[in-house]
Amino acid sequence: MDMKLELVPVPVTDIDRAKAFYVDQVGFVADHDVPVDENLRFVQLTPPGSACSIVLDVNLTAMPAGAQQGLQVVVDDADAAYAYLVGRGVAAEPVVDFPWGRFTFFADPDGNRWSVQQIIRR
Repeated sequence: MDMKLELVPVPVTDIDRAKAFYVDQVGFVADHDVPVDENLRFVQLTPPGSACSIVLDVNLTAMPAGAQQGLQVVVDDADAAYAYLVGRGVAAEPVVDFPWGRFTFFADPDGNRWSVQQIIRR
């Protein structure tokens, strides 16, 4: 049986601000932006090349804004990812080397924290 992780909620306080950050600055693809009712708007965004998406979470879960810590995407080149993010106004941290890969980190406006990993083949 296959079990594919396809959607992860990211709790935010302002959907428009978060969408602008993820799409305009980080470069995610805006898949859906559907108002369900006056209390719910379904906004799904996907990192380029990813099979898993995020949904901006206001009223979907009980998680407070900024509660997601350690979300991770994988890239071919951490230095290039860092330069891309910083070049688009994202406050990414300089690349650090660990035995399990090279990383840069950033947070969205609500404090949801992401790691960007370059896997090092040994």
